[in-house]
Amino acid sequence: MMKELTPREIVRELDRYIIGQEEAKRAVAIALRNRYRRARVDEKMREEIFPKNILMVGPTGVGKTEIARRLAKLVQAPFVKVEATKFTEVGYVGRDVESIIRDLVENAVRMVRDEHEAKVRTRAEVLAEDRLLNLIVYPPKKPSNNPFQMLLAPQNANSEPQISDEERDRLRSRRDEVREQLRRGEWEDKEIEIEVSEKAPELEVGGSAISLGDMMGGLMPKRTKQRRMKIKDARKILVEEEAEKLIDQDAVQEEAVRRAEQHGIIFLDEIDKVAGHGGGHGPDVSREGVQRDILPIVEGSTVNTKYGPVKTDFMLFIAAGAFHVAKISDLIPELQGRFPVRVDLKSLTREDFVNILIKPDNALTRQYAALLETDKVHLTFDEDALKDIAEAAFVANETGEDIGARRLHAVFEELLEDISFNAGGDEMPDVYLNITPDYVREHLGAFHQPLDARKYIL
Repeated sequence: MMKELTPREIVRELDRYIIGQEEAKRAVAIALRNRYRRARVDEKMREEIFPKNILMVGPTGVGKTEIARRLAKLVQAPFVKVEATKFTEVGYVGRDVESIIRDLVENAVRMVRDEHEAKVRTRAEVLAEDRLLNLIVYPPKKPSNNPFQMLLAPQNANSEPQISDEERDRLRSRRDEVREQLRRGEWEDKEIEIEVSEKAPELEVGGSAISLGDMMGGLMPKRTKQRRMKIKDARKILVEEEAEKLIDQDAVQEEAVRRAEQHGIIFLDEIDKVAGHGGGHGPDVSREGVQRDILPIVEGSTVNTKYGPVKTDFMLFIAAGAFHVAKISDLIPELQGRFPVRVDLKSLTREDFVNILIKPDNALTRQYAALLETDKVHLTFDEDALKDIAEAAFVANETGEDIGARRLHAVFEELLEDISFNAGGDEMPDVYLNITPDYVREHLGAFHQPLDARKYIL
């Protein structure tokens, strides 16, 4: 279910992961809140209110994709990110634009199924434990390979063998004993043979996998095979199987389709790459065709999926592009009109780079410290050292290709290369390393070198 957050709360949550870009955050926060408002209005009016799609314009690496992804995660909405360049006009080689909606519905089904599995997990674990006990206390007999013996076997061979009351009491006592041992974890590394279901063969059609079992309407019997594995691995498989039996699959699919239609978010990246100048020839012949194929999906249409027809009228579309070469006016007018909210994302400043290293919950400094701590290397950073790292990333973007915050990954790999290479091993002692400005300047010399203009002069 979509969380009920105010625009201010949404922006506050986005601030935990994304630095700057206040205009874009406010736009998506308002768009998201309007969905909640729409859900509360009268049903007759609700059908007349459509989402206001957003067009983000800005260079790479400034947070366009991250804003959309965090937004969807924040409100637990189905989300899919696609590059517009993957699609081509009908008749050319490429993916069909309707596959965007099918991917979104698949994500919605996965999300709803996980929620339903969480509700029945406790019951599924109990049932899986009972199956494990049966396999341990009453191990299945292997079928004979002798065809004559199979022919001579009695008709009720599959029925339970007759056992005495004394034997039944002994097995019940043994079962209780094994149950206690299982719960204490004494059987985790012991091996057992279980029967697992095999996936039905799939066909690749239009970039999507279609199960032959689904095509046959479940007429094909499920194939199984015997596998030998440790108890801890067998338990996971058995819990999943029992949870699947407890879940109402029809209810999952119905809720997933509803959630995709009402709360789905589609992020169309690289939209500027399909903004052609017309002409109808050469490698750009299908660019305008891609826009015209995307248009019905954004305008509102019905797409057939294996879970039934899905309407796109109330899905939120967020398009993004750098628009360095092409201009927004190069998009066809109909498509421009479907993205009424336009926000500009700015290039990152020196202060932004410093804040990126300090403020976000997933800051690179925290990521690398956590990674190296697993090899007993404990990293800390001086405040001035962080400023030098930010300066190195900023200068590298200024003198070379501006790739935004992604430049920090290259800087950190260069900075910590020696540490990452030498860390690790059983004999490795605990090492406490403080990154100072001197250390940064010593290891990031290449990033601080002034631009040599002579090598660009012919």
